[in-house]
Amino acid sequence: MTTAIVVGAGPNGLAAAVTLAEVGVDVTVIEAADEIGGGTRSGELTLPGLLHDHCSAVHPMGIGSPFLRSLDLERHGVSWCWPEVDLAHPLDDGGAGVMVRSIGDTAEGLGPDGRQWRRLFGPLADDFDELAEDLLRPVVHLPKHPLKLARFGPRALLPATMLARRWRTDAARALFAGVAAHVYYPLTAPTTAALGTMMIASGHRFGWPVARGGSRTITDALAAILAEHGGKIETGVRVRAIDELPPADVVMLDVTPGAAADILGDRLPSRVRRAYRRFRHAPGAFKLDLAVDGGIPWRNDACRKAGTLHLGGTLDEVAHTEREIHAGRMPDRPFVLVAQQYLADPSRSAGDVHPIWAYAHVPHGYTGDASEAIIDQIERFAPGTRERIVGRFVRSTTDMAAYNPNYVGGDIITGANTPLQVAMRPRIALDPYATGVDGVYLCSAATPPGAGVHGMGGYNAASSALRGR
Repeated sequence: MTTAIVVGAGPNGLAAAVTLAEVGVDVTVIEAADEIGGGTRSGELTLPGLLHDHCSAVHPMGIGSPFLRSLDLERHGVSWCWPEVDLAHPLDDGGAGVMVRSIGDTAEGLGPDGRQWRRLFGPLADDFDELAEDLLRPVVHLPKHPLKLARFGPRALLPATMLARRWRTDAARALFAGVAAHVYYPLTAPTTAALGTMMIASGHRFGWPVARGGSRTITDALAAILAEHGGKIETGVRVRAIDELPPADVVMLDVTPGAAADILGDRLPSRVRRAYRRFRHAPGAFKLDLAVDGGIPWRNDACRKAGTLHLGGTLDEVAHTEREIHAGRMPDRPFVLVAQQYLADPSRSAGDVHPIWAYAHVPHGYTGDASEAIIDQIERFAPGTRERIVGRFVRSTTDMAAYNPNYVGGDIITGANTPLQVAMRPRIALDPYATGVDGVYLCSAATPPGAGVHGMGGYNAASSALRGR
């Protein structure tokens, strides 16, 4: 193999490009947008001087990614920053489930549930470096660390609601439920405990940091590494068909399965085309960026120090709202994620006006305006927030898809985490990255291990291409 073209310059496309370029392949990345990065972009959205992350914001999986850790991102400008509190999940009684990097301190804060928290997540955090090497690959593979994977597996297969019942307090149950809700699937379904368990283990191993100067610095670092190896990036070029590309030994597609079917057309084997067309997308995200004078006045003190907050109430309430959006119904009180990245990275603020990142889980393709529902959820735990808001920027599910075509219907995780798609995404195949077209591979977040700024989908796909050629 001597030449490769990568279509799409999101984190996975850039990861695939770097992986190929590092072994001497002549790589060209083609991006439809005028700016690279996909969801890993940052900029001023509300007021001058306030820096907002457009989509990806907090990186517990990025800092723990075997691929990203191999690159020495710090030499290329990435500086990780941690808030005093990694994660808080406030409750209506003024309490909160609180997670910090120290599992001992977290356990102490959870009171009677601390011992069970430590027993579950302590060994997984200790083993996370080895676990990540297996968990961030396709489900069907020869494990590098089978005994450690066996410790993780039985709990990961459970519904999140079932695993959460091992704790007795609302705080501990809600803390786990909020992280598990990142799976964007009803928490009563099998395998929904897996993502929450993994993200918490990563949090206790590495914390939940942000990148100083915005998530875009991760993109910039990957582009710089690619350039060091002779790779090139072309922006503003939309690829609609494979025949529009110049000849290359390998083509990597950082696109959705549906877009891959469009690009490859009749070259795609019929069985693969059917699978790509049947690929299921997740519910959507409705994003609201705020400029808040003086910050959010949370009732709970830990929330005022937290880089990330999950607003959804108790375990039962979070499970209910996730079930509702999966059924296509918009709840009155949607599950809302809030990030206060400026606590770890004060350079994002302008004086005492601070950028607040938030989005709500909404039904796929939701056409309504969830702005007030998001603010209401913040007000629920931080009365007086509304009068502090001095700027806002809205990105609906439609806007999400326009901003990044991979976010179909506002699906920012690029594919529903149904039990089948968790096990076999984007289709049932021994090599999930192969498209069935010689030399063409899919490398987006629709492939294993799924969503997140970890680059492992791109790295795994490029590794498959190298083995195949």
